[in-house]
Amino acid sequence: IIPTYNESVNIVRLIDKLMALDTPVDVLVVDDGSPDGTAEAVKLKGEAFPGRIHLIEREKKMGLGTAYVEGFRFSLEHEYLYICEMDADFSHSPEDIPRLIKCVKSGKADLAVGSRYCKGISIVNWPLSRLILSYCANVYARMVTGLPIKDTTAGFKCIHRKILDKLDLDKISSNGYAFQIELHF
Repeated sequence: IIPTYNESVNIVRLIDKLMALDTPVDVLVVDDGSPDGTAEAVKLKGEAFPGRIHLIEREKKMGLGTAYVEGFRFSLEHEYLYICEMDADFSHSPEDIPRLIKCVKSGKADLAVGSRYCKGISIVNWPLSRLILSYCANVYARMVTGLPIKDTTAGFKCIHRKILDKLDLDKISSNGYAFQIELHF
């Protein structure tokens, strides 16, 4: 599941990278009415990879959390077992998707998080102020929730469908980065 807003250039490159993986994946893009032609670019890619590229077009910008919830519903309706989240801006490496899926598929975990904080801090192209804010927000969120996840705001993950089946998606109330904390909790 890849939520998008004005990602027409990135989404084409990202889909190409995902389609070239040794582990076959399908892609669902949830586009929030991008004026730059993101949805049209996804449709063209869909013609090149029939049945593997899916698109949900929303009329306006509705937020990250609601995009993922729509994506989760689509994934459950279409009986996917392993559901991944990632950003379209290449802040998450498409080459790591097979590792996330393998972890969940092996039964080692029901949720595999591709964290920016596993081996120190590995964030590219962020200003220092954003890095400090992100790190401190994660420390705070872990203290408040007791979550054993280092990167509570991570939007790069693989979730086994049995976890999503247990969630009441209608009760998820957060949007933006708080959505990720709520989902992990």
